[in-house]
Amino acid sequence: MTQENLKTDGLRTWIEIDEQKVAHNYRAFRSLLSKQTKLMSVVKSNAYGHDIYQFAKLQEKLGADWLGVDSIVEGEALREAGIKIPILVLGYTLPEKFAEAEKYNLSLTISTFENLELLKNFQNLKFHIKIDSGMHRQGFLPKQIEQVLEILTANSSSLKATFEGIYTHFAAAKNPAFPSETRAQLNLFLEVIKKVADAGFSPIRHAAATSGTIVFPEAHLDLVRIGIGAYGLYPSREVQAGFAEKLNLQPALSWKSIVGEVKNIPAGEGIGYDFTEKLAQAGKIAIIPIGYWHGYSRSLSSIGSVLINQQKAKVLGRVSMDMLIVDVSNPSADGEKVEVGDTVTLIGENGASADDLALLSGTVNYEIVTRLNPLIKRIYN
Repeated sequence: MTQENLKTDGLRTWIEIDEQKVAHNYRAFRSLLSKQTKLMSVVKSNAYGHDIYQFAKLQEKLGADWLGVDSIVEGEALREAGIKIPILVLGYTLPEKFAEAEKYNLSLTISTFENLELLKNFQNLKFHIKIDSGMHRQGFLPKQIEQVLEILTANSSSLKATFEGIYTHFAAAKNPAFPSETRAQLNLFLEVIKKVADAGFSPIRHAAATSGTIVFPEAHLDLVRIGIGAYGLYPSREVQAGFAEKLNLQPALSWKSIVGEVKNIPAGEGIGYDFTEKLAQAGKIAIIPIGYWHGYSRSLSSIGSVLINQQKAKVLGRVSMDMLIVDVSNPSADGEKVEVGDTVTLIGENGASADDLALLSGTVNYEIVTRLNPLIKRIYN
């Protein structure tokens, strides 16, 4: 079967991103927000596997107010690519990288006293203070805010860096049936914000990521950080079950490959490494030129499935580093047989979703999409 899209000629595997679905998801989140609340699109980790360059440019075009990245490296790359809107580095920044943040107009997350003290050495740096309101990952503890404010106030005459924002991150917002922990975190954060305001500062306040934005509108504040939801994926099955009718997200990513080889195998033959699976009866197999190096987890061995000619084909035996074996013994409903060159859908419409693969792999959809090899070509349509 000839590939219909000329953009895929010469490719054994590729990833397609539907721009209309990305736009739909953007508008869906905008509809939840007041005009006063700004939207940050989080594009860290190669835009959750969707290509940081193309996705960031699309978000800027759609009207996102901010972009969120993990590192100075990601932020610099986006500036070099022509991105103009504000960018916040969410992860830890090495002290020797502060000058680069200033040069590229990147806002930094400050979550340690060591980095806080460094700010006095920079004239044009912008920073956001991170508060650990309960997740106990990154950030100052609420009881430390007085000390933070003392340092900022004591250096106010010489400090040229801009206290631009203050934020926190919720640990358990993904299950709307148990809201008390998230509300406790929010209340702690609001107490910190009051102390900051009483000290004479008025930074941008933000707390809600995708789950918080959907489930806890009281946490919208000045800005929300939309990560997984921007790509059309729900942050959890619980959020999807409770809010899918209100917020109909559309997965934008499809992952495809081709059939590289087809052969008939006698009954009783072993399949793949270590012969972990044997054919109960004679059948036909297809070899797909992708494997766990590309991002198709080895944990999907013998339980995953792909889509060929609108029919599911079960994964046989172990997933190899660069190859996958699937069962194509039964022709599709219209009698069409699987042939070399046929398109294979690994993730996408009518086939397996990122959520399906996550469930089978014992992980989350975040890991499925972020582990897609960045060398695979992303095609925006």
